[in-house]
Amino acid sequence: MIRHTASWRDEPTNHAQNGKLPRDSAPAAPAPVAGSLSITAATADPGLLNLPWQIPLEDWPSDTLAPLPRGISRHVVRFALMGKAVIAIKETGEHVARHEYHMLRKLRRLAAPCVEPVAVITGRTDTEGNDLDPVLVTRHLKYSLPYRALFSQKLRRDTLTRLIDAQALLLVRLHLIGFYWGDVSLSNTLFRRDAESFAAYLVDAETGELYPELSSGQREYDLEIARVNIAGELMDLMEAGLIEDTVDPVATSEDILHAYRGLWAELNDKESFDLSERWRVDERIRRLNELGFDVEEISLKTSPDGGQLLIQPKVVDAGHHTRRLLRLTGLDVEEGQARRLLNDLDAFRAKKHPDADEEIAAARWVTDVFDRITGAIPREFHGKLEPAQIVHEVLEHRWYISEARGSNVPMEEAVASYVDAVLRHRRDEARLVYGPEEQSTTT
Repeated sequence: MIRHTASWRDEPTNHAQNGKLPRDSAPAAPAPVAGSLSITAATADPGLLNLPWQIPLEDWPSDTLAPLPRGISRHVVRFALMGKAVIAIKETGEHVARHEYHMLRKLRRLAAPCVEPVAVITGRTDTEGNDLDPVLVTRHLKYSLPYRALFSQKLRRDTLTRLIDAQALLLVRLHLIGFYWGDVSLSNTLFRRDAESFAAYLVDAETGELYPELSSGQREYDLEIARVNIAGELMDLMEAGLIEDTVDPVATSEDILHAYRGLWAELNDKESFDLSERWRVDERIRRLNELGFDVEEISLKTSPDGGQLLIQPKVVDAGHHTRRLLRLTGLDVEEGQARRLLNDLDAFRAKKHPDADEEIAAARWVTDVFDRITGAIPREFHGKLEPAQIVHEVLEHRWYISEARGSNVPMEEAVASYVDAVLRHRRDEARLVYGPEEQSTTT
Protein backbone atom coordinates (compact mmCIF):
# COMPACT_ATOMS: atom_id res chain seq x y z
CA MET A 1 0.00 0.00 0.00
CA ILE A 2 1.28 3.48 -0.84
CA ARG A 3 2.10 5.88 1.95
CA HIS A 4 -0.28 8.85 2.18
CA THR A 5 0.94 12.33 2.97
CA ALA A 6 -2.28 14.15 3.80
CA SER A 7 -2.79 17.90 3.77
CA TRP A 8 -5.72 18.94 5.99
CA ARG A 9 -7.51 22.18 5.18
CA ASP A 10 -10.54 23.75 6.79
CA GLU A 11 -13.29 25.34 4.72
CA PRO A 12 -13.10 29.08 3.91
CA THR A 13 -14.33 31.33 6.70
CA ASN A 14 -16.75 33.29 4.49
CA HIS A 15 -19.77 31.60 6.05
CA ALA A 16 -22.19 34.29 4.88
CA GLN A 17 -21.63 33.64 1.19
CA ASN A 18 -24.76 32.45 -0.64
CA GLY A 19 -25.01 30.32 -3.72
CA LYS A 20 -22.40 28.24 -5.45
CA LEU A 21 -18.80 28.64 -4.39
CA PRO A 22 -16.76 30.01 -7.31
CA ARG A 23 -13.82 27.92 -8.38
CA ASP A 24 -11.30 30.34 -6.93
CA SER A 25 -13.13 30.94 -3.64
CA ALA A 26 -11.21 28.25 -1.74
CA PRO A 27 -7.45 28.33 -1.22
CA ALA A 28 -5.64 26.64 -4.06
CA ALA A 29 -5.03 22.96 -3.32
CA PRO A 30 -1.40 21.91 -3.15
CA ALA A 31 -0.15 20.27 -6.32
CA PRO A 32 -0.75 16.56 -5.82
CA VAL A 33 2.20 14.23 -5.88
CA ALA A 34 2.13 10.46 -6.14
CA GLY A 35 0.76 9.05 -2.93
CA SER A 36 -0.37 12.39 -1.47
CA LEU A 37 -3.87 13.44 -0.44
CA SER A 38 -5.43 16.82 0.13
CA ILE A 39 -8.22 16.62 2.71
CA THR A 40 -10.66 19.45 3.36
CA ALA A 41 -12.45 18.77 6.64
CA ALA A 42 -13.81 20.58 9.67
CA THR A 43 -12.03 18.13 11.97
CA ALA A 44 -9.05 15.93 11.18
CA ASP A 45 -10.14 12.31 11.62
CA PRO A 46 -7.08 10.05 11.25
CA GLY A 47 -9.41 7.19 10.40
CA LEU A 48 -9.78 8.63 6.90
CA LEU A 49 -6.14 7.79 6.19
CA ASN A 50 -6.70 4.09 6.82
CA LEU A 51 -8.99 3.72 3.79
CA PRO A 52 -7.67 2.59 0.37
CA TRP A 53 -7.86 5.90 -1.49
CA GLN A 54 -5.39 4.59 -4.11
CA ILE A 55 -8.09 2.19 -5.39
CA PRO A 56 -11.03 3.34 -7.59
CA LEU A 57 -14.12 3.44 -5.40
CA GLU A 58 -16.02 0.83 -7.41
CA ASP A 59 -13.16 -1.66 -6.77
CA TRP A 60 -12.83 -1.21 -3.01
CA PRO A 61 -12.40 -4.51 -1.12
CA SER A 62 -15.43 -5.81 0.75
CA ASP A 63 -13.69 -5.75 4.13
CA THR A 64 -13.67 -1.92 4.01
CA LEU A 65 -17.34 -1.58 3.04
CA ALA A 66 -20.49 -1.46 5.12
CA PRO A 67 -23.20 -3.53 3.37
CA LEU A 68 -25.94 -0.91 3.60
CA PRO A 69 -28.58 -0.20 0.94
CA ARG A 70 -27.83 2.66 -1.42
CA GLY A 71 -30.17 4.67 -3.57
CA ILE A 72 -29.85 5.46 -7.25
CA SER A 73 -26.98 7.85 -8.03
CA ARG A 74 -25.27 9.37 -11.06
CA HIS A 75 -21.97 8.66 -9.32
CA VAL A 76 -20.18 5.71 -7.77
CA VAL A 77 -21.26 5.65 -4.11
CA ARG A 78 -20.06 3.33 -1.36
CA PHE A 79 -20.60 3.01 2.38
CA ALA A 80 -17.37 2.37 4.25
CA LEU A 81 -16.32 1.63 7.81
CA MET A 82 -14.22 4.31 9.52
CA GLY A 83 -13.49 2.93 12.93
CA LYS A 84 -16.92 2.43 14.55
CA ALA A 85 -18.54 5.00 12.26
CA VAL A 86 -20.09 4.45 8.83
CA ILE A 87 -19.42 7.01 6.10
CA ALA A 88 -20.81 7.49 2.60
CA ILE A 89 -18.26 8.17 -0.14
CA LYS A 90 -19.14 9.62 -3.54
CA GLU A 91 -16.71 10.01 -6.46
CA THR A 92 -17.31 13.23 -8.35
CA GLY A 93 -15.56 16.31 -9.77
CA GLU A 94 -13.49 18.49 -7.45
CA HIS A 95 -15.53 21.67 -7.85
CA VAL A 96 -18.81 19.78 -7.39
CA ALA A 97 -17.47 18.00 -4.30
CA ARG A 98 -16.25 21.24 -2.72
CA HIS A 99 -19.48 23.06 -3.50
CA GLU A 100 -21.61 20.27 -2.02
CA TYR A 101 -19.39 20.02 1.07
CA HIS A 102 -19.65 23.74 1.83
CA MET A 103 -23.38 23.79 1.03
CA LEU A 104 -24.05 20.95 3.45
CA ARG A 105 -21.99 22.74 6.09
CA LYS A 106 -24.14 25.85 5.69
CA LEU A 107 -27.37 23.86 5.77
CA ARG A 108 -26.27 22.16 8.99
CA ARG A 109 -25.65 25.57 10.58
CA LEU A 110 -29.20 26.52 9.59
CA ALA A 111 -30.53 23.34 11.25
CA ALA A 112 -31.80 21.98 7.92
CA PRO A 113 -32.52 18.23 7.73
CA CYS A 114 -29.54 16.94 5.75
CA VAL A 115 -26.62 14.55 6.02
CA GLU A 116 -23.45 15.67 7.79
CA PRO A 117 -20.42 16.44 5.56
CA VAL A 118 -17.12 14.96 6.71
CA ALA A 119 -14.49 15.79 4.10
CA VAL A 120 -13.49 16.40 0.49
CA ILE A 121 -10.49 14.36 -0.60
CA THR A 122 -8.48 15.27 -3.70
CA GLY A 123 -5.04 14.33 -4.98
CA ARG A 124 -5.94 10.65 -5.26
CA THR A 125 -3.72 8.51 -7.49
CA ASP A 126 -3.51 4.79 -8.05
CA THR A 127 -0.36 2.72 -7.48
CA GLU A 128 0.83 3.60 -11.00
CA GLY A 129 0.42 7.33 -10.47
CA ASN A 130 -2.78 7.71 -12.52
CA ASP A 131 -5.22 10.35 -11.26
CA LEU A 132 -8.40 9.18 -9.52
CA ASP A 133 -11.57 11.23 -9.06
CA PRO A 134 -11.96 13.32 -5.90
CA VAL A 135 -14.51 12.16 -3.35
CA LEU A 136 -17.06 13.74 -1.03
CA VAL A 137 -17.37 12.01 2.34
CA THR A 138 -20.52 12.32 4.45
CA ARG A 139 -21.59 10.61 7.67
CA HIS A 140 -24.19 7.87 7.34
CA LEU A 141 -27.53 8.89 8.85
CA LYS A 142 -28.34 6.03 11.22
CA TYR A 143 -31.67 4.28 10.75
CA SER A 144 -32.19 6.11 7.45
CA LEU A 145 -33.03 4.32 4.23
CA PRO A 146 -33.37 5.21 0.54
CA TYR A 147 -36.98 4.96 -0.52
CA ARG A 148 -36.47 1.73 -2.48
CA ALA A 149 -35.10 -0.04 0.61
CA LEU A 150 -38.13 0.74 2.77
CA PHE A 151 -40.17 -2.05 1.27
CA SER A 152 -39.43 -5.72 0.97
CA GLN A 153 -42.45 -6.31 -1.24
CA LYS A 154 -44.93 -4.01 -2.95
CA LEU A 155 -45.19 -0.37 -1.95
CA ARG A 156 -48.68 0.40 -0.65
CA ARG A 157 -50.44 3.57 -1.72
CA ASP A 158 -50.79 4.93 1.83
CA THR A 159 -47.07 4.42 2.50
CA LEU A 160 -46.24 6.16 -0.75
CA THR A 161 -48.46 9.08 0.28
CA ARG A 162 -46.59 9.39 3.59
CA LEU A 163 -43.26 9.44 1.73
CA ILE A 164 -44.45 12.21 -0.57
CA ASP A 165 -45.82 14.19 2.39
CA ALA A 166 -42.42 13.92 4.08
CA GLN A 167 -40.72 15.07 0.87
CA ALA A 168 -43.08 18.07 0.68
CA LEU A 169 -42.34 19.05 4.29
CA LEU A 170 -38.60 18.79 3.63
CA LEU A 171 -38.92 21.02 0.57
CA VAL A 172 -40.94 23.60 2.52
CA ARG A 173 -38.33 23.68 5.31
CA LEU A 174 -35.52 24.15 2.79
CA HIS A 175 -37.38 26.89 0.93
CA LEU A 176 -38.10 28.74 4.17
CA ILE A 177 -34.35 29.17 4.75
CA GLY A 178 -33.73 30.23 1.13
CA PHE A 179 -32.34 26.95 -0.25
CA TYR A 180 -33.03 26.19 -3.92
CA TRP A 181 -32.48 22.46 -4.41
CA GLY A 182 -32.49 22.13 -8.18
CA ASP A 183 -32.77 18.31 -8.20
CA VAL A 184 -35.63 17.33 -5.90
CA SER A 185 -36.36 13.61 -5.99
CA LEU A 186 -37.01 10.63 -3.77
CA SER A 187 -33.61 9.29 -4.84
CA ASN A 188 -31.84 12.34 -3.41
CA THR A 189 -33.60 11.94 -0.07
CA LEU A 190 -33.17 9.63 2.89
CA PHE A 191 -36.13 8.64 5.06
CA ARG A 192 -36.36 7.74 8.74
CA ARG A 193 -39.43 6.37 10.48
CA ASP A 194 -41.22 9.05 12.50
CA ALA A 195 -44.10 7.51 14.47
CA GLU A 196 -46.74 6.75 11.79
CA SER A 197 -45.03 9.00 9.24
CA PHE A 198 -41.56 9.50 7.81
CA ALA A 199 -38.95 12.21 8.27
CA ALA A 200 -37.06 13.21 5.13
CA TYR A 201 -33.42 14.34 4.89
CA LEU A 202 -31.59 15.92 1.98
CA VAL A 203 -28.68 13.72 0.90
CA ASP A 204 -27.52 15.35 -2.36
CA ALA A 205 -26.89 19.11 -2.47
CA GLU A 206 -24.58 19.37 -5.48
CA THR A 207 -27.12 21.42 -7.48
CA GLY A 208 -28.29 23.51 -4.54
CA GLU A 209 -27.86 27.22 -3.87
CA LEU A 210 -28.65 29.45 -0.90
CA TYR A 211 -30.34 32.81 -1.28
CA PRO A 212 -31.58 35.36 1.27
CA GLU A 213 -35.10 34.48 0.08
CA LEU A 214 -36.57 32.45 -2.75
CA SER A 215 -38.93 33.95 -5.30
CA SER A 216 -42.22 32.22 -6.03
CA GLY A 217 -40.76 31.30 -9.42
CA GLN A 218 -37.78 29.53 -7.87
CA ARG A 219 -40.03 27.65 -5.48
CA GLU A 220 -42.44 26.60 -8.23
CA TYR A 221 -39.58 25.48 -10.46
CA ASP A 222 -38.19 23.30 -7.65
CA LEU A 223 -41.69 21.92 -7.15
CA GLU A 224 -42.04 21.10 -10.85
CA ILE A 225 -38.69 19.31 -10.80
CA ALA A 226 -39.97 17.28 -7.85
CA ARG A 227 -43.18 16.36 -9.68
CA VAL A 228 -41.38 15.22 -12.82
CA ASN A 229 -38.67 13.28 -10.98
CA ILE A 230 -41.12 11.54 -8.65
CA ALA A 231 -43.32 10.54 -11.61
CA GLY A 232 -40.28 8.96 -13.28
CA GLU A 233 -39.25 7.17 -10.09
CA LEU A 234 -42.75 5.77 -9.60
CA MET A 235 -42.79 4.54 -13.20
CA ASP A 236 -39.54 2.70 -12.51
CA LEU A 237 -41.05 1.15 -9.37
CA MET A 238 -44.14 0.10 -11.31
CA GLU A 239 -42.01 -1.46 -14.04
CA ALA A 240 -40.19 -3.45 -11.35
CA GLY A 241 -43.49 -4.51 -9.76
CA LEU A 242 -42.73 -2.70 -6.51
CA ILE A 243 -45.89 -0.61 -6.21
CA GLU A 244 -49.55 -1.54 -6.34
CA ASP A 245 -51.02 -1.76 -9.83
CA THR A 246 -53.74 0.73 -8.89
CA VAL A 247 -51.20 3.54 -8.38
CA ASP A 248 -51.10 6.12 -11.19
CA PRO A 249 -47.47 7.42 -11.19
CA VAL A 250 -48.30 10.74 -12.86
CA ALA A 251 -51.37 11.49 -10.74
CA THR A 252 -49.58 10.39 -7.56
CA SER A 253 -46.58 12.60 -8.31
CA GLU A 254 -48.93 15.58 -8.26
CA ASP A 255 -49.65 14.87 -4.59
CA ILE A 256 -46.46 16.72 -3.72
CA LEU A 257 -47.89 19.87 -5.34
CA HIS A 258 -50.98 19.77 -3.14
CA ALA A 259 -49.08 18.84 0.03
CA TYR A 260 -46.43 21.52 -0.50
CA ARG A 261 -48.82 24.34 -1.40
CA GLY A 262 -51.19 23.55 1.46
CA LEU A 263 -48.35 23.58 3.98
CA TRP A 264 -46.74 26.70 2.51
CA ALA A 265 -50.07 28.54 2.65
CA GLU A 266 -50.63 27.54 6.28
CA LEU A 267 -47.20 28.83 7.21
CA ASN A 268 -47.17 32.05 5.21
CA ASP A 269 -50.62 33.23 4.14
CA LYS A 270 -52.37 36.20 5.70
CA GLU A 271 -55.76 35.56 7.28
CA SER A 272 -58.55 38.02 8.03
CA PHE A 273 -61.51 37.68 10.37
CA ASP A 274 -63.97 39.75 12.38
CA LEU A 275 -62.76 41.46 15.52
CA SER A 276 -65.23 39.35 17.47
CA GLU A 277 -63.27 36.21 16.45
CA ARG A 278 -59.98 37.05 18.14
CA TRP A 279 -59.75 33.45 19.36
CA ARG A 280 -58.69 32.57 15.82
CA VAL A 281 -55.26 34.06 16.53
CA ASP A 282 -54.59 31.35 19.12
CA GLU A 283 -56.13 28.77 16.80
CA ARG A 284 -53.70 29.69 14.00
CA ILE A 285 -50.74 29.40 16.37
CA ARG A 286 -51.93 26.01 17.62
CA ARG A 287 -52.28 24.74 14.04
CA LEU A 288 -48.73 25.84 13.27
CA ASN A 289 -47.46 24.19 16.44
CA GLU A 290 -49.26 20.98 15.47
CA LEU A 291 -47.45 21.10 12.14
CA GLY A 292 -44.22 21.28 14.15
CA PHE A 293 -43.38 24.96 13.67
CA ASP A 294 -42.73 27.67 16.21
CA VAL A 295 -44.02 31.22 15.74
CA GLU A 296 -41.72 34.10 16.66
CA GLU A 297 -44.23 36.91 16.28
CA ILE A 298 -47.71 37.70 14.97
CA SER A 299 -48.44 40.70 12.78
CA LEU A 300 -51.92 42.08 13.50
CA LYS A 301 -53.56 44.88 11.51
CA THR A 302 -57.10 46.22 11.51
CA SER A 303 -58.96 47.01 8.30
CA PRO A 304 -59.62 50.69 7.41
CA ASP A 305 -63.21 50.40 8.66
CA GLY A 306 -62.03 48.77 11.89
CA GLY A 307 -64.24 45.71 11.43
CA GLN A 308 -61.64 43.17 10.29
CA LEU A 309 -58.39 41.90 11.77
CA LEU A 310 -55.53 40.79 9.49
CA ILE A 311 -53.11 38.23 10.90
CA GLN A 312 -49.79 37.06 9.48
CA PRO A 313 -47.53 34.80 11.57
CA LYS A 314 -43.74 34.81 11.33
CA VAL A 315 -42.67 31.17 11.45
CA VAL A 316 -39.11 30.83 12.65
CA ASP A 317 -38.28 27.16 13.05
CA ALA A 318 -39.48 23.60 12.68
CA GLY A 319 -39.24 21.06 15.47
CA HIS A 320 -41.68 22.48 18.04
CA HIS A 321 -42.41 19.15 19.73
CA THR A 322 -38.85 17.89 19.32
CA ARG A 323 -37.50 20.87 21.24
CA ARG A 324 -40.08 20.55 24.03
CA LEU A 325 -39.33 16.84 24.53
CA LEU A 326 -35.59 17.50 24.44
CA ARG A 327 -35.94 20.24 27.04
CA LEU A 328 -38.03 18.05 29.35
CA THR A 329 -36.33 14.69 28.97
CA GLY A 330 -33.07 15.03 27.01
CA LEU A 331 -34.48 12.69 24.32
CA ASP A 332 -33.60 13.87 20.81
CA VAL A 333 -36.11 12.30 18.42
CA GLU A 334 -38.06 13.06 15.27
CA GLU A 335 -40.99 15.49 15.34
CA GLY A 336 -43.80 12.94 14.99
CA GLN A 337 -42.23 10.66 17.59
CA ALA A 338 -41.87 13.64 19.95
CA ARG A 339 -45.55 14.55 19.51
CA ARG A 340 -46.63 10.99 20.33
CA LEU A 341 -44.29 10.67 23.33
CA LEU A 342 -45.35 14.06 24.67
CA ASN A 343 -48.99 12.96 24.53
CA ASP A 344 -48.11 9.94 26.64
CA LEU A 345 -45.99 12.06 28.99
CA ASP A 346 -48.85 14.52 29.52
CA ALA A 347 -51.30 11.67 30.17
CA PHE A 348 -48.82 10.06 32.58
CA ARG A 349 -48.47 13.31 34.50
CA ALA A 350 -52.22 13.91 34.67
CA LYS A 351 -52.89 10.40 35.94
CA LYS A 352 -50.00 9.73 38.31
CA HIS A 353 -48.37 13.05 39.21
CA PRO A 354 -51.00 15.79 38.68
CA ASP A 355 -49.43 18.09 41.26
CA ALA A 356 -45.82 17.56 40.21
CA ASP A 357 -43.72 20.11 38.35
CA GLU A 358 -43.58 19.39 34.60
CA GLU A 359 -39.84 18.68 34.63
CA ILE A 360 -40.15 16.32 37.62
CA ALA A 361 -43.06 14.46 36.02
CA ALA A 362 -41.06 14.19 32.79
CA ALA A 363 -38.09 12.67 34.62
CA ARG A 364 -40.38 10.09 36.22
CA TRP A 365 -41.97 9.31 32.83
CA VAL A 366 -38.52 8.61 31.34
CA THR A 367 -37.76 6.18 34.17
CA ASP A 368 -41.19 4.54 34.47
CA VAL A 369 -42.17 4.40 30.79
CA PHE A 370 -39.41 5.09 28.25
CA ASP A 371 -36.55 3.30 30.02
CA ARG A 372 -38.86 0.53 31.18
CA ILE A 373 -39.90 -0.25 27.61
CA THR A 374 -36.46 0.03 25.99
CA GLY A 375 -34.89 -1.98 28.81
CA ALA A 376 -37.34 -4.83 28.19
CA ILE A 377 -36.38 -5.20 24.51
CA PRO A 378 -34.09 -8.22 23.99
CA ARG A 379 -30.55 -7.23 22.99
CA GLU A 380 -30.74 -9.08 19.67
CA PHE A 381 -33.55 -6.75 18.57
CA HIS A 382 -31.88 -3.45 19.48
CA GLY A 383 -30.95 -2.68 15.88
CA LYS A 384 -34.44 -3.19 14.48
CA LEU A 385 -35.70 0.36 15.05
CA GLU A 386 -34.76 3.54 16.88
CA PRO A 387 -35.61 3.41 20.61
CA ALA A 388 -38.14 6.26 20.26
CA GLN A 389 -39.87 4.44 17.39
CA ILE A 390 -40.01 1.23 19.44
CA VAL A 391 -41.56 3.08 22.40
CA HIS A 392 -44.14 4.67 20.10
CA GLU A 393 -45.04 1.32 18.57
CA VAL A 394 -45.25 -0.40 21.96
CA LEU A 395 -47.64 2.29 23.22
CA GLU A 396 -49.78 1.88 20.09
CA HIS A 397 -49.66 -1.92 20.35
CA ARG A 398 -50.71 -1.76 24.01
CA TRP A 399 -53.66 0.44 23.13
CA TYR A 400 -54.87 -1.92 20.39
CA ILE A 401 -54.61 -5.12 22.44
CA SER A 402 -56.20 -3.42 25.45
CA GLU A 403 -59.12 -2.32 23.28
CA ALA A 404 -59.48 -5.82 21.86
CA ARG A 405 -59.46 -7.34 25.38
CA GLY A 406 -61.68 -4.68 26.86
CA SER A 407 -59.34 -4.03 29.78
CA ASN A 408 -55.97 -2.41 30.39
CA VAL A 409 -53.02 -4.66 29.48
CA PRO A 410 -49.98 -4.42 31.80
CA MET A 411 -46.91 -2.83 30.20
CA GLU A 412 -44.75 -5.96 30.62
CA GLU A 413 -47.32 -8.07 28.78
CA ALA A 414 -47.69 -5.42 26.05
CA VAL A 415 -43.93 -5.31 25.47
CA ALA A 416 -43.66 -9.09 25.30
CA SER A 417 -46.59 -9.25 22.88
CA TYR A 418 -45.09 -6.51 20.70
CA VAL A 419 -41.68 -8.19 20.56
CA ASP A 420 -43.17 -11.55 19.62
CA ALA A 421 -45.89 -10.37 17.23
CA VAL A 422 -44.24 -7.34 15.61
CA LEU A 423 -40.61 -6.54 16.33
CA ARG A 424 -39.04 -9.92 15.65
CA HIS A 425 -40.51 -9.82 12.14
CA ARG A 426 -39.13 -6.36 11.31
CA ARG A 427 -35.94 -5.85 9.32
CA ASP A 428 -32.86 -4.59 11.15
CA GLU A 429 -32.88 -0.95 10.02
CA ALA A 430 -29.70 0.01 11.88
CA ARG A 431 -27.73 -2.58 9.92
CA LEU A 432 -29.88 -3.49 6.94
CA VAL A 433 -27.77 -5.79 4.77
CA TYR A 434 -28.25 -6.45 1.07
CA GLY A 435 -26.84 -9.34 -0.88
CA PRO A 436 -23.74 -8.79 -3.10
CA GLU A 437 -25.83 -8.61 -6.26
CA GLU A 438 -27.76 -5.64 -4.84
CA GLN A 439 -24.82 -3.50 -3.84
CA SER A 440 -23.86 -1.94 -7.17
CA THR A 441 -24.96 1.67 -7.62
CA THR A 442 -23.03 3.01 -10.58
CA THR A 443 -25.49 4.74 -12.91
